[in-house]
Amino acid sequence: MLLILIYIAFISLGLPDSLLGTAWPAMHVLLNVPVSYAGILSLIIAGNTIISSLFSDRLNQRLTTGKVTTISVFMTALALLGFSFSSRFWQLCLWAIPYGLGAGSVDAALNNYVAIHYKARHMSWLHSFWGLGATGGSFLIAFFLKQGKTWTAGYRSIGIFQVVLSLFLFLAIGLWKNNRPTEEKQARQEPRKKLSSLPLVLFCFFCYCALESTTGLWAASYMVLARSYVVEEAAQLSALFYLGITLGRIASGFLTFKLNGNSMIRLGFLFLGLGILLVAFNLQNAFGLLLIGIGCAPIYPSMLHLTPKRFGQGQSQRVMGMQMATAYIGSTGIPPIFGLLAQKGFIRSFPFFIAFFLLGMILSNGIINKRLQAPLAS
Repeated sequence: MLLILIYIAFISLGLPDSLLGTAWPAMHVLLNVPVSYAGILSLIIAGNTIISSLFSDRLNQRLTTGKVTTISVFMTALALLGFSFSSRFWQLCLWAIPYGLGAGSVDAALNNYVAIHYKARHMSWLHSFWGLGATGGSFLIAFFLKQGKTWTAGYRSIGIFQVVLSLFLFLAIGLWKNNRPTEEKQARQEPRKKLSSLPLVLFCFFCYCALESTTGLWAASYMVLARSYVVEEAAQLSALFYLGITLGRIASGFLTFKLNGNSMIRLGFLFLGLGILLVAFNLQNAFGLLLIGIGCAPIYPSMLHLTPKRFGQGQSQRVMGMQMATAYIGSTGIPPIFGLLAQKGFIRSFPFFIAFFLLGMILSNGIINKRLQAPLAS
């Protein structure tokens, strides 16, 4: 029952993440603001997520993982409903604060819990449920736009779903208390491992989230402004990116029976490179975005699941919070930079921009593996 509850919670993590990028081509027109302002909202959301990620270890010690999860989902639900009733850009900026605060602590807490207590396949499948939420949110926005409704209808419906989910989590909160494994206490008594590889690991997380968030936020706008797709078609193409992540993580869960964590990461790099090439040369944009999503699929869960093995269970929650914070710095700082490039007329640089971060991941991951001398088994 606890594992089912965690799966449901991962859906709630994914639902809000794709909304802004998918809806923004329509949102900025109705709000009468420049296209680059999406970067401002992304900055506020991710900035507050960084703050809550850094406090995740302290919060998790004072509260149970279940309470952190319930409170965070409810905060996100309120923020989504606030978005749906906003008619001015500054109102969105205010609601973006609880939007971000609700994401960081629960992300770090759940990922650390799963990394310690469950096998790599569950990390992949759980993150496929994140992708299921992200894909569903993206397709829902596209559906409402095709029906002639505004973006607010999509935000409102998902906000209501999050409210219901938070109530369910609240009613089931006793499961976390009754099923909390004793290993969690023992983990803090383990000898601490050296953190010499931590800066490179953090850089890898930075590059990954920079690539994923930039793709999620700007793929639809790139297809409209650089490839002349209509808004509704571009929204569907953007949804393919999240669909690729979802399907890729389902498949990754099965591949972990045969491949270790680092092999999964390298496989992701391969698919990412192929997808970026297809989009860059306008060969198969739909298939290219799908491949980019498939390439992203195994990288993030595999890096997360390696955390206790690399740094020890005793300090994995602290390191996990740092990884989450650094990842969100990538989400915070990089999409606005591309927004400025898009505003200056460099929207066509999108595939080459994300390729730069793929290269950063490849190089840093290679150095990490050399320092650790041998690939870590998942």
